[in-house]
Amino acid sequence: MKEAPNKCDCEKCDVREMFYKNVEAQYIEIVCNTKIEKAFKKGDMIIEEGKPIESFIYLKSGLVKLFKQGEDVKGQIIIIAKPFDFVNLLSVFSDTNYNYSVTALEDSVTCHLDLDHIKNMIRTNGEFALSIMKKISKVSDTIILESLTIRKKNIHGRVAYILLFFANQIYEDSYFELPLNRREIAEFIGKTTENVIRTLSEFRRDGLIKIFGKSIEIIDKEKLQQVSDFG
Repeated sequence: MKEAPNKCDCEKCDVREMFYKNVEAQYIEIVCNTKIEKAFKKGDMIIEEGKPIESFIYLKSGLVKLFKQGEDVKGQIIIIAKPFDFVNLLSVFSDTNYNYSVTALEDSVTCHLDLDHIKNMIRTNGEFALSIMKKISKVSDTIILESLTIRKKNIHGRVAYILLFFANQIYEDSYFELPLNRREIAEFIGKTTENVIRTLSEFRRDGLIKIFGKSIEIIDKEKLQQVSDFG
């Protein structure tokens, strides 16, 4: 992890419209002057389960996974967060310590805002407080709906769903490097690594995808969507 020099560019940041539109300029400046940007390499731990919550964090660039570590080696991926997602909304106001971990799937930059300043704005600005509540609800809804959607599918439907998720929502391209290894995909969809490997091989054999090491090219997106929808 590398801490970047503080650059007060909140007025220009893409997150402003989502986060600061109900906050007066003077309060934005206070938060901005105390914010810290941190750069992480792929695989770096950004948040460790059990550690104290000390800041309000959003993802400025990159891709990260939120996951819960099991008692054994196997864990459970909760959600994949993309730029301008708030990566600690699930715990930041409900507990003093993190109940999950966050790891960088790609080189990533996070922005850490002073938690006391954020809480003060919530106390004094009803519109801002409402916007935070909406974001927490949206994150919770996404996790619930995604979990229900995945778990009602068979193994073929689950793997197809994940491939289309990365193609459509993350990379907006039919050719991309999978940010998750086979084991992590299995953790995300609740299946074994062997099942994932076998299903990917079947998709390749059937002409739905091509596999180039860690990279995937979706060849027949329509048919893959059918597998996801009806699998």
